[in-house]
Amino acid sequence: MIRYSLKCQAGHRFDSWFQNAAAFASLQAAGQLSCAVCGDAAVDKDLMAPVLRHSPAAPDDDRAPQPGPAPSLSEPASDLEKALTAWRRHVEENSEYVGVQFASEARRIHEGNAPERLIHGEVRPEDARKLIEDGLPIAPLPFLPSRKVN
Repeated sequence: MIRYSLKCQAGHRFDSWFQNAAAFASLQAAGQLSCAVCGDAAVDKDLMAPVLRHSPAAPDDDRAPQPGPAPSLSEPASDLEKALTAWRRHVEENSEYVGVQFASEARRIHEGNAPERLIHGEVRPEDARKLIEDGLPIAPLPFLPSRKVN
């Protein structure tokens, strides 16, 4: 596996993993890469710095790197993460989670056979395509729904 730093024409930078350099080239040539921020299909490799492994320094060596505070994994690290967290909270508080029944429930609401309300859930790509082709107003969410488990 290889990790590449990528950028789109709008200047958004992001990382992605590929099986190898040929896999990246193949996906890029087929137009199957897109920006993780704006969806732009014009994605190129960005300037990358090599990852160097440091040899362990002697305990009394003042040049030894000092560990910094561990990042909080429970708090958003950037403005984009904060916005996504707020959006997720808004979706979960203002819509009903219908799980894998999303396609059938969306169709029932659209046809007037179920009360009109906002819903979110999970759907297979082919079922989502059919809903869109039939004119149902659906959109993918950039996060996985919280699992409702016992």
